[in-house]
Amino acid sequence: MIRFSLRCDKSHRFDSWFGSGADYERLRAAGLISCAICGCDKVEKDLMAPNIGARPPEAKAAPERTGKERAERSPDLSAPASPAEQALADLRARIEARSENVGRDFAAEARRIHEGEAPSRPIIGEARPAEARALVDDGIPVVPLPWSGRKGN
Repeated sequence: MIRFSLRCDKSHRFDSWFGSGADYERLRAAGLISCAICGCDKVEKDLMAPNIGARPPEAKAAPERTGKERAERSPDLSAPASPAEQALADLRARIEARSENVGRDFAAEARRIHEGEAPSRPIIGEARPAEARALVDDGIPVVPLPWSGRKGN
């Protein structure tokens, strides 16, 4: 694992972990890395200082740690890294708790609700960009959410 300091084109700085430098490059080339603060996908590596700990030559080697000891000292990578990330996690939880996830049927279901063919209720799901534009063009109120329902970075 390797941690890179990253910066989006809006100058938000954040860190992220990758399996390797090659994994970072592959994900960036595929457009799968986004800013942890604003969601922008124009992200580059930021200036970083190496994290090298020097040990005096006379120092003894540290005893081997058990798996439990290593786990206790490891950072919790699933925990929010900033107040903005925490606020986004809270917003997501509230929206998902109060909405019905209709998955890939989002555009069709939003249209049925708008036309009165389905009961009015908050829904979330996925839509292709062309489907979302068609909904907006037809006056159907929709808003993109700053996260993806898919697993990923």
